[in-house]
Amino acid sequence: MRYIPNTSADRRDMLATVGVGSIEDLFSDIPREILDRFEPLGRRPRSEQEVVAELGRLAKRNRATDAVCLLGGGIYDHYIPSIVGHVLSRSEFYTAYTPYQPEISQGTLTAMFEFQTLVCELTKMQVANSSMYDGATALAEAVLMAKRIRHDGVVAVSRALHSSFRRVLDTYSWAADIETVEIPYDASGRIDREALPQAPAAVVVQSPNAFGVIERLDGLKESLGEGLLIVAVNPLSLGILVPPGEYGADIVVAEGQPFGLPMGMGGPMLGLFATKMEHIRQMPGRISGQTVDAEGKPGYAMAAQTREQHIRRERATSNICTNSALCALAATVYLASVGAEGLRQLAELNAQKAHALSERLAQLDGFRLPFGSDFFNEFTIEVPSDPQMLRTALREQGFLVTDPEELRGLGVENALRLAVTEKRTEEELDRLVDVLRGAQ
Repeated sequence: MRYIPNTSADRRDMLATVGVGSIEDLFSDIPREILDRFEPLGRRPRSEQEVVAELGRLAKRNRATDAVCLLGGGIYDHYIPSIVGHVLSRSEFYTAYTPYQPEISQGTLTAMFEFQTLVCELTKMQVANSSMYDGATALAEAVLMAKRIRHDGVVAVSRALHSSFRRVLDTYSWAADIETVEIPYDASGRIDREALPQAPAAVVVQSPNAFGVIERLDGLKESLGEGLLIVAVNPLSLGILVPPGEYGADIVVAEGQPFGLPMGMGGPMLGLFATKMEHIRQMPGRISGQTVDAEGKPGYAMAAQTREQHIRRERATSNICTNSALCALAATVYLASVGAEGLRQLAELNAQKAHALSERLAQLDGFRLPFGSDFFNEFTIEVPSDPQMLRTALREQGFLVTDPEELRGLGVENALRLAVTEKRTEEELDRLVDVLRGAQ
């Protein structure tokens, strides 16, 4: 109880006041099935010295930062212009919190409004919120939103979701009692449209998906009847791909990390969320709106904030308490610095480097691209020997790739997934090919 200011006597008095004998009794209304699910995750309390020692042991498992990063799965090793860090380090931004008082929060509200505008332009959707925690929680919130709109029906989920997205979605769905069914993928690595359920409440697809394959979205919305189409995207790919809004998507979400955020051991991240105007009242998060003041000058204020600590109470659309404002600012500065043409060139460079590497690897004995479908900057390739051994060999030579167990869990054996960004040099990719050739 080192960090809890209440003494044992204080706690006994409070428990007696509410008529219970212990902390366990206080929370006795929590269903047993929930406790059974989470209690195994618990660990015994540890001293500060033990915690420091354990964290040090874990830190030693990290590779040196000079390793060549080919990791993907939703988080990518992109170059971040120095102006991003410069703007973020300004105290008026990094110390700012929720802009409850618009008259003293115009800078924060302006940045939020510009961020929303950029997300709408990228996705070709009508309205966007001012960000969420990360792409995975944004997708889970999109499914909750679809259930509120449609009320009934199952949610059909592509099997080829990135594992981090799928785990978070499964947790949310379990807690909200949402029935999900899995859509298998076909030989192309895309969803099998013949396997879509009848009259779903929503269909969830990711493009590019966990194999790196770009899903075909044309005609998908029209085949769903009243069902909602939820699309998770790599936002950088929208520099060259047709945005989901032009295919009739109802909700578009994304992990915004490629826009000016470091990989950071998996965080902090940035969730992008956009939808059609007709669904704005069911959209989670909050929205900054542009208005005019008493003198007719442009100004900004919170236009919607349907959160539980505001007037919505139990009718709140989400229990996410804030947005990732500083991360959203990073994305805004990043996009403003590269510009529309720069974003297109950057997306093209990512795609070109990834395709060039895939073609070289496919020429090695025993290496094969299993799907043959279009991909962006990440691809899956079958290998002639144990992929874990190849992964180890690559790590020893200074290359980091995703654990092939993720692909095995999706039904693809003996394969690696490689992500190639603008940071990968020709010399690095030459060495990678040499290592894989020698490891056969």
